[in-house]
Amino acid sequence: MSQNKPIRRVAIIGTGVIGASWASLFLARGLDVAATDVAPGAEAALKHFVATAWPALQRLGLAPGASQNRLSFTGDLKDAVKDADLVQENGPEKIEFKKTLYRQLDEVLHPSVIIASSSSGLTMSEIQSACEMHPERCVIGHPFNPPHLIPLVEIVGGAKTSEATIKRAAEFYTSIGQRTVRVNKEMPGHVANRLQAALAREVYYLVAEGVVSAADVDTALCWGPGLRWGIMGNMVLNHLGGGPGGIEHFFQQFAGPMTAWWKTLGSPVLTPDVQKKLIDSVHTELGSRTIEELAAERDEVLLGLLALRKKAAKSSQEKTKVPVG
Repeated sequence: MSQNKPIRRVAIIGTGVIGASWASLFLARGLDVAATDVAPGAEAALKHFVATAWPALQRLGLAPGASQNRLSFTGDLKDAVKDADLVQENGPEKIEFKKTLYRQLDEVLHPSVIIASSSSGLTMSEIQSACEMHPERCVIGHPFNPPHLIPLVEIVGGAKTSEATIKRAAEFYTSIGQRTVRVNKEMPGHVANRLQAALAREVYYLVAEGVVSAADVDTALCWGPGLRWGIMGNMVLNHLGGGPGGIEHFFQQFAGPMTAWWKTLGSPVLTPDVQKKLIDSVHTELGSRTIEELAAERDEVLLGLLALRKKAAKSSQEKTKVPVG
């Protein structure tokens, strides 16, 4: 596989929420995008999504040559991928569907073309088992919703994925402004979703047990640790939490109490009654606010946070520059 060919044209397979968001990002980064989806009305829905997302992408900064006009759509899979340098696949989370699709892609694509899956639940080892010719170019490139705003991409290879593919995928996503995480072992849910699942389990437990309402548990998260998590990760925050002694002192002080709390963490069963209790509590929290209003609020605050983080990163880089002369 040639590692030197630049990735300038991306094919998007599946243009639902994730696929449409990927398409918006790739266009904003100055790439050509060919999209395909068999769902009725998919083309109109995709173009509407891109147009709606464009003002936010403009605020984040468009690459030279970025244009919505560089988007093309076709219902024919082979036509969509024929000139692609990378394929970003966003199909249903059904293993037989994925295997059939990847078998087709393996047969029609040049060996240099990376096939990246946005799958959040299936492993690449399962998916690429259908590829008899070039399974080494298949990799998980899992985004965090919405990928045109949240820069995280988890990169996970399968049993037959080459290290060259993983490196090239990481370089590509990094080149368009994403932050990549290399997942060294295949795990259900990869990393970020597993972290969310662990937190969600305790949130559901606390609300279901009547310890706290949905509104108050959300307040506890987003106005407490959530504010810190938007700046630094758990491990670095633990290091800060240890004071001058850092992470070593943190474990000396808190390992005992923390592991004692672990023993009392809940494992709720999401029965219909428990789900109803959770749903009712959420609707009480929301009042009359709509999904569209909530999404707009999320995106506006997220854009502000991204701008602050970009400013902080630039300031940090300037401070670490070595004076010349």
